[in-house]
Amino acid sequence: MEPIKVVIIEDEPDIAELVRYNLQKEGYKPVIAKDGFSGLKLVKNESPDIVLLDVMLPGMDGIEVCRKLKSDAVTRSIPVIMMTAKGEESDVVLGLGVGADDYVKKPFSPKELLARVKAVLRRINSLQDEDAKDRIELKDLVIDLPRHEVKVGGTPIVLTATEFRLIHFLASHPGRVFSREQLLNRVIGEDAVVVDRNIDVHIRVIRKKLGKKRDLIETIRGVGYKFGDE
Repeated sequence: MEPIKVVIIEDEPDIAELVRYNLQKEGYKPVIAKDGFSGLKLVKNESPDIVLLDVMLPGMDGIEVCRKLKSDAVTRSIPVIMMTAKGEESDVVLGLGVGADDYVKKPFSPKELLARVKAVLRRINSLQDEDAKDRIELKDLVIDLPRHEVKVGGTPIVLTATEFRLIHFLASHPGRVFSREQLLNRVIGEDAVVVDRNIDVHIRVIRKKLGKKRDLIETIRGVGYKFGDE
């Protein structure tokens, strides 16, 4: 079995080496880029299983790097964990809004970072739900799990891995209301950074991408969200 490949995009040598050393010790295959531009190139060349991305980078910051990765058909499915010394909720929301799969705040312990890497990879590689449906069709909306594809009126829409898991989970349980906490635990994962607005940000982005089908995801005030059975 091939080792899991990790691209680390981090401009602080001590942190980059600490992360590299601990990943390698656990059997991963880490490679390092020192800035956003070389990081983008490295991700495209290496096709890693996951990216660890610092927010504060020279030249091109991590938010922009993540935005470019998630807007490129070649790299959009690669999960991204953002690393930052900033602890403000706005930074977490911004990172999630451009497609990051998780977020870890500096200073972090190697054990914590490894746990997040394993959790994200586990979520990406699992169906998340025993009764998940392979294909969901609702008028002109189609969600195809094996193909990891969503179409509206026959036109594919681009979703990140987290966004796809979220809409697929909700659509697999039409009419059932889920709280934000339930969605965080069952879709985003128990090991994810828990911020009140995580789910709200993802839902807002998904609705925008769904266009004329945006109202299928209903907000239940004071509770959470449900997928309408139209």
